[in-house]
Amino acid sequence: MNEDKDEYISRLKAKMDELNKDLDKLTDEAAQAEGELKDEYQQQMLDLRKKLKELEGKLSAVQDSGESGWEDLKQGMEKSWATWKKSFSRAKEEFEKAYKEGPRKK
Repeated sequence: MNEDKDEYISRLKAKMDELNKDLDKLTDEAAQAEGELKDEYQQQMLDLRKKLKELEGKLSAVQDSGESGWEDLKQGMEKSWATWKKSFSRAKEEFEKAYKEGPRKK
C-alpha cells in the first residue's frame, strides 16, 4: 500500500491520540506507587511525555514538508516512532506487573 502524505498524517495522529490515552492511564497507575518507586515511575512518565512531544514535532515537520521531501521525513518519523513505541511498551509492562502486585515501596 502506497500511503499518501495526508493519510499517513491522519493515521499517526490517531495513533498518538490513542497512546496519549494509554499514557494517561499509566500515569494514574504510577501515582499509586509509593516512595522511591513512585518517583521512578513519575520520571519515566515525564520522559515518555517528552519523547511523545518530540514525535509530535516531527509529525508537524512531515505535515509542513513539501510533497517531494516528505518521504525522507517519513523514514525518520518511522524510526522515532519505533523507538518511542518500544520505550512505551517496556514501561507499560513494568507498570502492569507492579499494578497487579499492588502499591508497594521500593
